[in-house]
Amino acid sequence: MTQISPTFSPLYRQIKGLILQALESGEWRPGQVIPSEQELAVRFNVSQGTVRKAIDEMAADNILVRRQGRGTYVASHTDPRQMFRFLRLVPEGGELLTHPKSIPVDCWRAKAGQEAARALAIEPGAQVIIVRRVLQYGRRPIVADEIYLPEELYQGLDMEMLQVWSSSLYSLFETRFGLRMIRAQERIRAVAADRAAAELLQVDENTPLLSVERVTYTYGDKPVEWRRGVYSTAEHCYLNDLT
Repeated sequence: MTQISPTFSPLYRQIKGLILQALESGEWRPGQVIPSEQELAVRFNVSQGTVRKAIDEMAADNILVRRQGRGTYVASHTDPRQMFRFLRLVPEGGELLTHPKSIPVDCWRAKAGQEAARALAIEPGAQVIIVRRVLQYGRRPIVADEIYLPEELYQGLDMEMLQVWSSSLYSLFETRFGLRMIRAQERIRAVAADRAAAELLQVDENTPLLSVERVTYTYGDKPVEWRRGVYSTAEHCYLNDLT
């Protein structure tokens, strides 16, 4: 009979898990400072170096942010440096000089189909909120998104709320619904613009576009958003730094 040995987890990873549990429970909210490394070392009965290693990894994952002389903070999508960190579209030959403008097109409620239910880990037929929006750079529409959200997590979200919100959608989700997006998984392929995409992006039908399907996760690796977007890449490219 084959025996399965327990998986070894380094001590700093265990401390990282405990800090993540505290974040998930809401002990420290986005934008708030967390206790010092010394205080956390006492709390978890480990060395300060072990805590520092855990925090270093969480800072590399954009979960925490170190600020020189001020301490370590929970990362927030309201921070201009974090606001569009999942958006990889940049102009040819340079970085974005201004943030894109999110323009809501529609918002309605429906029952989740098989694909949405699988992506969001909910039951088929569960209520979802579907948002259609365009991202505009200057006066030019570049991205058209269709976003699926579990209604139980976004109760009260409607077109009026989307229209009056002036920052990123993720900052809205964090501020109004307490949902912090910490990682995303994307699938990318080339497509031709159908009539709906052509109208939203102001391009001809069959224009080559980039299709980006994304599932976004909060703490506990829980999926809280599924979106399907099409990107116009005539003057922009999808940039991803690989390390």
